[in-house]
Amino acid sequence: MSVEISTYGGKLGWLARKYLPSAASSAYLKLQYIKRRKASQEYIDYFCGSPVKPQPLNILLETINRCNSTCSFCAANRNDESRPFCRMDEALFRKTVSQLAEWNYSGYLSLFANNEPFMDTRIIEFHKYIREKLPEAKIKVFTNGLLLDHKKFEEIAPYTDLFIINNYCEDGKLHANIAELYKYLKRNPSLHEKIDVQIKIRYIGEVLTNRAGSSPNKKETKKVITEPCLFPYTDMVIYPDGKAGICCCDVKEVTNLGNVNSETMQEIWTGKKYESLRKKLQDGRQGNKFCEHCDFVDTGLRVKLARTVNNGRSK
Repeated sequence: MSVEISTYGGKLGWLARKYLPSAASSAYLKLQYIKRRKASQEYIDYFCGSPVKPQPLNILLETINRCNSTCSFCAANRNDESRPFCRMDEALFRKTVSQLAEWNYSGYLSLFANNEPFMDTRIIEFHKYIREKLPEAKIKVFTNGLLLDHKKFEEIAPYTDLFIINNYCEDGKLHANIAELYKYLKRNPSLHEKIDVQIKIRYIGEVLTNRAGSSPNKKETKKVITEPCLFPYTDMVIYPDGKAGICCCDVKEVTNLGNVNSETMQEIWTGKKYESLRKKLQDGRQGNKFCEHCDFVDTGLRVKLARTVNNGRSK
């Protein structure tokens, strides 16, 4: 497999995000809405019309609600953190993964929502357990890389399928430890022959979306957003206390669609709260108060998975 470095639009994109952040954000959102609208709405219509609800395409299982970065667009950064500290009990983690095994889950799973997964010292042990219990699942690591070195990578790589490092910085350069890891991986291709490694150089002060009003550097718009959102149809977010939230934009964890302490993952996903939410959002975000002013745009991976399903059905 490959090891790739990208900068989201090259040098021009980097300069735009750094020196024209609001304009860059607006242009990016408009472009992505246009590119992804059709595939998103097609998947939503398919999901809502299915007599048996498809499994989530992505599950975000947050085992610790802390991050060590200072990204100005995220309310979970270490300077803006207001959530009571929570670390998932190991018994609850194993219970949740066992529920997924009973569900024969085969989608993407990552121990990330609004956190830095390597701040949990159990991270490698947890990934090993997931791989043992969910051999068909695609395990994704999503990290800022600040705590990463080649030893940790070697330990966790056998249990992962996709490894994404967001290198947040101000100068457009790789952090020293990430640059060293990149060189190490290039010298030792056998370490990533079964895993995709993506290193993304990101501007730490960029403006992205308002994330349902939680973003510290972008105010919630008063405009009602009518664009489709895939999240309730493709993703589950489980916080360290076991609560299921509406999406990763709920940084303050104020929404509640169920709890794995008292319900199974499958029961939550097919339950009344999720069904009610999906009906409200089937034709746009204006149907749900938490979402109506949120300008979050679906990620490329999420839309790619939706397109894969749509194309498979059309054959």
